[in-house]
Amino acid sequence: MLIFAAPMILGNLLQQCYNIADSLIVGRFLGADALGAVGSAYTLMTFLTSVLIGLCMGSGSLFSFYFGKNETGSLHNSAIVSFCFIGSITVVMNIAVFAGIDGILKLLKVPDAVYGMMREYVFVIFMGIVFVFLYNYFAYLLRAMGDSVTPLLFLGAAALLNIGLDLLFITKFSWGIRGAAVATVIAQGFSGLGIGCYVLLKEVFGRGVGQFGKDVSRDKNRKTYLREVIRFSMAACVQQSVMNFGILMIQGLVNSFGTAVMAAFAAAVKIDTLAYMPAQEFANAYSIFISQNYGAGEKKRIKKGTRSAIIVSVAFCLVISCLVYITSPQLMGFFVKNTETEIIGIGTGYLRIEGAFYWGIGLLFLLYGYFRGNGRPEISVVLTVISLGTRVLLAYALSPHPSIGVYGIWWAIPIGWILADIAGFLFIHPLTST
Repeated sequence: MLIFAAPMILGNLLQQCYNIADSLIVGRFLGADALGAVGSAYTLMTFLTSVLIGLCMGSGSLFSFYFGKNETGSLHNSAIVSFCFIGSITVVMNIAVFAGIDGILKLLKVPDAVYGMMREYVFVIFMGIVFVFLYNYFAYLLRAMGDSVTPLLFLGAAALLNIGLDLLFITKFSWGIRGAAVATVIAQGFSGLGIGCYVLLKEVFGRGVGQFGKDVSRDKNRKTYLREVIRFSMAACVQQSVMNFGILMIQGLVNSFGTAVMAAFAAAVKIDTLAYMPAQEFANAYSIFISQNYGAGEKKRIKKGTRSAIIVSVAFCLVISCLVYITSPQLMGFFVKNTETEIIGIGTGYLRIEGAFYWGIGLLFLLYGYFRGNGRPEISVVLTVISLGTRVLLAYALSPHPSIGVYGIWWAIPIGWILADIAGFLFIHPLTST
């Protein structure tokens, strides 16, 4: 699992570079207001793209299951159906977000000081949604068949391209915040179209996932495949979108505290996400391991792999927690100037609270992966609702009190993780004891 997860972890690190590069360069060259605009846009885009990523992730679990069962025909045909299904949703979503851009920004309570910049940024960023679909669809397809290196190569090249274009458009061409958005979309286009062409070329030369033109009636009818794809992909989609919708609601609450808190949260969330991201990608690799072995009927390997995964994930999270706690002020200093002491102080407070509980989200990621891999993706949705529901309710209940303020938002997050962990292990116990 560790060997397979390593390229996925590095790939996600590079994917984070898309927005982190924007934040670093924007924060340094365009100021705190521009940083807050990019940070809020990142939360919005994470929610929107989580729908597509969830669909691709769920389909990837189905691909892994058929790969483990060595049912090549079913793998081929589920790939065709899922591409058409998710592609259609992508088109509809793209039209909807362009039509409702102003309503979305008003719902987020974006301050007037940054409204114009954020609208300009997200309008361009929305153009890259289709590329997000292409990259994630083909990446999960390749990973399902044991190839986690190829997606990394395309993403690595795209991340370098993004950083180079950021510097060119912002510092040389003086395009401002729009330049950061254009750089991101071009880089996303490179990774999405590139990996898609790679898979199709493998098909042409007979070394890919199979004959996409195969008649599905030889195995099952189209409706059967569509039902399977919808069940797996929609459950993961709901999980991802509910999770990020909760984060989006938190973003709206954060924005109500003013631009200093908004900028601090924008920078701290980047650090936060980067810190526990390896645990998230390890859990995704674990999910593929579970799915393949579930398809092959290897129950003993599932139990042994689960115990090992828990030990590895918790140990990693504890180490990262210590590092983040110690270096929080320095990490915040990467995103804003040292003179922005208020922003650095707010961000440091956030990181030291969240960082102490990374083990909670590490376990939660494993639980998500376990239930997806065992063909019970609906339980992952339940755990997400518990985690995010707790987070949102507590944040809105605690933060209005003057004695608690923004710290009520910070503490609500790990409490949600821990409650979902407890529920997840209660669900998992009957499965592991049989």
